[in-house]
Amino acid sequence: MAIVNKVDKRVRVTKDAVIKYQIVTYCFLNDIQISKADLECLCELAKLKDAELNKFCKVISEKQIFKSPQSCRNAIQKAKAKGLIEKVDKKILLSSDIQLQVEGSVFLDYKILCVEE
Repeated sequence: MAIVNKVDKRVRVTKDAVIKYQIVTYCFLNDIQISKADLECLCELAKLKDAELNKFCKVISEKQIFKSPQSCRNAIQKAKAKGLIEKVDKKILLSSDIQLQVEGSVFLDYKILCVEE
């Protein structure tokens, strides 16, 4: 009988996919619920690093991630309450707790262990 069942998968993905994977993993491990639109919005913010709130909300609504800038602002407030976004003056950025890697080539090497007792 195996002591540990090891799963080793290798995939090559786009920049957006690697960003989304990191965000989803952080949210999963911290029991934070987000919607697909929230994930898309956070991904766009990650690519910009930081953004002026009003301009960012306008861009997100133009990309049809949210229907209006106000919907985007509401989502950002919820993400801020969940600890996913930090707001400094009128600029917003992803929380440093997420430790997101977005620059250059990114190789993610997560090691997760589940021990049954």
